[in-house]
Amino acid sequence: MSNMKSMERELHCPVCKEIVKQPVVLPCQHSICLMCASEVLVQNGYPPPELPPEPNSPASTPNTRSPHQARRPMPSKADHRPIDRVLRSGFGTYLSPGRRRKEPPHAMLFPCPPCGREVELGEKGLTDCLRNLTLERIVERYRHTVSLGSVAVMCQFCKPPQSLEATKGCADCRASFCNECFKLYHPWGTPRAQHEHVQPTLNFRPKVLSCPEHDQERLHFYCRTCQRLLCPLCKLRRIHAGHKVAPVAQAYQTLKDKITKEMNYILANQEMVLSQITQLESAITQTEANSVAAREQLSQSVSDLTALLAERHASLAEALERARQKRGEALAGQVAERRSLLEHAGLMALSQELLKETDPPCFVQAARQTHSRLSTSIEGLQCFSLAADPSFRHFQLDVSKELKLLTDLQFIQAPLAPVIDTQKTLAYDQLFLCWRLPQESAPAWHFSVEFRRRGVVPGGGARSGIQGRLAAARWGWQRLEEVGGTSAVIDRLEMDSVYVLRVRGCNKAGFGEYSEEVYLHTPPAPVLNFYLDSRWGLHADRLVVSKEQRCARSVPGLSLLQAADLALTSCHLTADLLVGDVAITQGRHYWACSVEPGSYLVKVGVGLEAKLQEWFHLPQDMASPRYDPDSGHDSGAEDSLDSPPPFSFLTMGMGKIFLPHGPNHHYNHGCPANGTSPRRSPSIANGNIPASSPTGLTYPLPPRLGVCLDFEKGRVTFYDAHSLRPLWEGPVDCSGPVCPAFCFIGGGALQLQELVANRMADQTPVRRVTIQSRVTNLNN
Repeated sequence: MSNMKSMERELHCPVCKEIVKQPVVLPCQHSICLMCASEVLVQNGYPPPELPPEPNSPASTPNTRSPHQARRPMPSKADHRPIDRVLRSGFGTYLSPGRRRKEPPHAMLFPCPPCGREVELGEKGLTDCLRNLTLERIVERYRHTVSLGSVAVMCQFCKPPQSLEATKGCADCRASFCNECFKLYHPWGTPRAQHEHVQPTLNFRPKVLSCPEHDQERLHFYCRTCQRLLCPLCKLRRIHAGHKVAPVAQAYQTLKDKITKEMNYILANQEMVLSQITQLESAITQTEANSVAAREQLSQSVSDLTALLAERHASLAEALERARQKRGEALAGQVAERRSLLEHAGLMALSQELLKETDPPCFVQAARQTHSRLSTSIEGLQCFSLAADPSFRHFQLDVSKELKLLTDLQFIQAPLAPVIDTQKTLAYDQLFLCWRLPQESAPAWHFSVEFRRRGVVPGGGARSGIQGRLAAARWGWQRLEEVGGTSAVIDRLEMDSVYVLRVRGCNKAGFGEYSEEVYLHTPPAPVLNFYLDSRWGLHADRLVVSKEQRCARSVPGLSLLQAADLALTSCHLTADLLVGDVAITQGRHYWACSVEPGSYLVKVGVGLEAKLQEWFHLPQDMASPRYDPDSGHDSGAEDSLDSPPPFSFLTMGMGKIFLPHGPNHHYNHGCPANGTSPRRSPSIANGNIPASSPTGLTYPLPPRLGVCLDFEKGRVTFYDAHSLRPLWEGPVDCSGPVCPAFCFIGGGALQLQELVANRMADQTPVRRVTIQSRVTNLNN
């Protein structure tokens, strides 16, 4: 009983916050009261649907008849229509008055409170939402357990003055009976006696779920793709063609087993649950204490701002007062000076008295100063200006920036989730992760990079459910702390593995949100570092190798122009061969390169060193059937049909890559021809149908092409280096040293993938070759 009482919260409707009544399951798998769902739809502008009467007082109860009458009509099914029938009869499907019936109605959008988003109900609205009968049964058991259903259910067939309490309910009649009425309506020896007995209730449910689109059809199937129950008729619809459809009993057992395993896992880790509850309670206590401290700090900060403003206000007011006094004194002096120039005052009166002097020596002696003052006064009258500016324009405060700062005054924010730069991020000899902060993000002091190996089920395939979570726990997150820049390098990783990476920033406010997780697949073999060999007598007029010997460009020269004159009489083309400066004699090795999309024809692959030398020194007609590098044979006469070819190339050009059919091709129109034939290309499985021809398939050129050579097995595999999806696989002769090889026909450019370690180093490290070096005497 304690278990039933503790689960009341799980039985609440997310809208009314009460125990659910007649719950229906939304497409998002949340359950909600039927009445609440209709009210939410009305609030969102949809017409009110027709709802069944409240179950507490049935409108069609034949309680006006005496239970002792010999014959009484059976309870009408129409009087107690099940909810699913009401839903079928147009519930949730509306047509506006002027709407043409041929036009398809718009899909309803229901704002689901638990999801916080709108879920699409479809054109029929709640009609497609099935009742949650299991939840109704749980609610009914809960009510009986906690005595919430203590309200007596009266017999629906007794007269009101003599109504007796119901003791039984009939799921087929959808009515509650007292003992006498039940016997009367279910006589022995009749089909009614076989009706299902239930507890008396006012809310009868259908015995089984039926299809909302096909009346009376049982739901016997479950579509795993759509995650919906299907009837046999729904299963035949085109919309479920190709979906994973299983019998509902199988889905029932599978889901039941999963829930049982999950429950057992949680029950077996109760100590972990209690520990986390303790941590959460401690976090709540810390939250309260830290909020009080933060509030005090906020008050202190505002007080400091107020005090600083008051201090600054006093300082500026004092400066303003000093300026006022100084300007007032200057203007007052000008006023006094001008007053002295009046006719009977000051300087003018003195001058009039001076003119009365008749003694020349005395007049000259006294008049010189008066003359100087009069001259100065006349000059001041002629060039009059104020001694001080009365406007005080220079004492206006521009507080727009400060007001904006105060308006934008917020608590310090942690950095937003970084954005991973997928164009620069790659997995090669090491993992290189590059990111940036959004423009509106607060700055970060440093970053924390986290990575882990993705758990894989033995035999292939990703883990799911509890198995996947246990694998994630086993391969826990590893961290690079306090990364200063916006990129990081991760080394010492396992080959041919998928790693999950994420990053977050940190500043004074703490750590921000994690970026979206990015998945990187490490190469299937150790990365081979080599350079392009420039010792094989390159045609300088057509083929140029960069100073770093990692990039080559073919420019059509005069030789190709002269050869074009023979285009009408022969098919001669000039081919330039370029090889790596290292030969492979053991192990598995991987390397990658990129071909310029505008290249005419570029071949990338591997070949026997001896055969490559022979081909280079004895160039052949590229159109000759005796020498086709794609065929892997330099002569079809002397080689056995069972011997592996000495060369294996893929041809790229004009933004495309050509995957030939034949013994070296992975796929035979999508179906493997034998155990060693290559697998189907993922791009075909994803729906990217390539251009096909009798000789092969054409795909868009990948940004980078990966090559993996297994020397012991004599196999070479070509990959889309960006996603490490295999493109083509075939045999190659490994009876001697094998070299990476590249062939140019016409204009084009190729660049080897640079090692991440070399890219991040301050200077190019001294090159070391770990594979047996190729020493060739070109004079022989």
